[in-house]
Formats: sequence, structure tokens, C-alpha cells
Amino acid sequence: LISQLKSSNAATVGTTVPAMMTLMSATEGRQIFAASGGIKYLSRQLRQREKKQSSGSPSSVPERKSNSSVQQLYELAFCLWCLTYELNNFADVRADFAKDGLPVTALVELVSSAPREKVVRVALAALRNLAVCSADVHPEPDVARIDSKVFLGEMIACGLMKAIGLLRDRQFTDPDIVDDVENLHQLLADNFKEMTRWEVYQNEVETGQLQWGSTHTDAFFKENAKMMEGKDGDFNIIKILISLISSKDEDVAAIACFNLGEFCHHYPNGRSILKRL
Repeated sequence: LISQLKSSNAATVGTTVPAMMTLMSATEGRQIFAASGGIKYLSRQLRQREKKQSSGSPSSVPERKSNSSVQQLYELAFCLWCLTYELNNFADVRADFAKDGLPVTALVELVSSAPREKVVRVALAALRNLAVCSADVHPEPDVARIDSKVFLGEMIACGLMKAIGLLRDRQFTDPDIVDDVENLHQLLADNFKEMTRWEVYQNEVETGQLQWGSTHTDAFFKENAKMMEGKDGDFNIIKILISLISSKDEDVAAIACFNLGEFCHHYPNGRSILKRL
């Protein structure tokens, strides 16, 4: 299943998903799938299918093909949602969901594009499980704690607050969607209040979801240039920004360039450090 899930061919993935959905019905199946690295490949497929769905115009995509694509989005999101029920049971599952911010990014993009109500429902349900998960029952052995606060930070960095705000203005027939929207709105707002501007910026960079705002200004870097060093003095944030210069998203690449320029301007010997990195 995992090898087929790595395929870029929609037909191959389409034949894999039904078996995968059957596997998700049992705890043991979810555990085996997660242990095989399935969360990463499932999230990657979800992003690829969502981008193809949103890029096709109604006039250029036949209705049958469009409906098929939406169904595949739903099935992939459904599998990811099922896996979130193992968050409280396994530290490895929480770590896989937090790795590279890919699962959260895929789910937030799905909610933001809102292709169909049933797709939004499972994506919101998965995000809600991530937003309330705990590391207390099965804590991570000797590694950084991964719990709801980590995932809420990723959601904020990916722009979920804006998407949730837009969803609150829509009329949904499904009461579960309304409940999830309101709960996520409150959880995100409460977490955002606790975060410093630097933490918001750090989450945004680490997830690669850069968006123009108050954390990308001369005033912000004048105040926080020293924070770029990182706790270990490894300038990890700068390294990530350098990698984001080559992003296919023009806005992300432009913001990364601006941020690096501000670092050079406000950090002592910033230019020399940037050349060394």
C-alpha cells in the first residue's frame, strides 16, 4: 500500500485508497500504516490532489472527472482523520504528524479551498483532533514534547485562523462542521493570545508558509534580529529561509529574500554569517 501511495499516478492511488480505508477501520491497521511511514505519503498525496483539483477550471475539467477528484480528496482526508485517533496512544504518531508540518499544511489547504462540504467535514475533524491531543498518557521518551500546542502553532502559521473566520460566515447543513468550526476558532484564538510575535514568526518559517504581515517588517527584525541565532546558536531559522528562496511559490520566495535582507541589516556581521551558511 505504501509503495503505491508514493505514486504520482492518480489511477494507481485510486486503486489503493479503498484498501487503505478498510485498513483504517481497525486500530491495529492504523498502527501498522503509521509505523510504515504512511502519514507522510498520505499527506503528500492529499496536497498533490488538492492542488490539481483547485487548479482545474470548471470549463476545462469534465464534471465526472471533477467529482472523481473530490471523492479521492475525501477518501484521503478520511484516512488521515482516522489516523488522528491514535495521537493520544503513540508518541511516534504524534511525531509523524508534526514532521515537516506536512499533515497540518495539507489539511489547512483543504479547508481553505473548501472543495465540497463532506471534504471540509473530515478535514476539520482531523484538525480538531490534532488541536486537542495530549502527550500525557504516552509521553515521548527523552525528546521534545509534541502535543496540541505544537499543532495549534502550525495551524496558525498556515493561516487556519483566516480560513476558520471565513467558514464561520458560511451556512452549513452539517451540525458537526459548525461545531468543529466554533471549537477550532476558540482553540486557535486562545493559543494565539499565549504566543509571542517571535513564536508566531518561528512557526510560520518552520512550516514554510510565509505570508506578508507584521512579522515581516523592518520594525520586527529590529526588535528580534538576535532571536535568529536560535537556542543552540545554529541559526536554524536562517538556514530554513535560505532553502525557501527556491520555493515555487513566488510570495514565499520573495518574503524569504526580504527576511534575509533584514537579518543582514539588523544583525551584527549578518552578511558574513549569511555567506557562511
